[in-house]
Amino acid sequence: MNENELAKIAVDICYKIHTKLGPGLLESVYESAFAHELEKRGINYTRQQGVIAKYENKILDVGFRADIIMENKLIVELKSVEKLEKVHHKTVLTYLKLTNLKLAILVNFNVNLIKEGIHRKILGQII
Repeated sequence: MNENELAKIAVDICYKIHTKLGPGLLESVYESAFAHELEKRGINYTRQQGVIAKYENKILDVGFRADIIMENKLIVELKSVEKLEKVHHKTVLTYLKLTNLKLAILVNFNVNLIKEGIHRKILGQII
C-alpha cells in the first residue's frame, strides 16, 4: 500500500472511532482504539515510536514520539484538545522531516464532526 491508500484507511478508522466513542476522551483511548482497528485489518504499525533528532553529527536524546506509524510510511498523530494550535501542525511536519516520511495525518478527536479534526500534512509543507 502507498501513503495515500494508508491515509484513506486512517481516515476511515478515525471516522469509525469518533462515531462509536465521540469527542472528549483521553488521547490514549483513541490511540488504543486506532491500534485495535489496525490489528483487525492486518496493517503493520508501531505505537509511540521514537523519532531521532540529530544536530550536526550528534543524536539528541530528547524523547520525541510519534503516536502511530503505519507500514513505516504514514505518521498518524492523535490529539484530543479544545483546539489544534500551530505547534501541533509544526510538530507533525518536523516528525516527517526527521523520519524522511512523506505524509502524516494530524487528528483532533475533540470535535463535533471528525472531518473538522483531520489534517493532512505533506513533507515540505509550509504553515
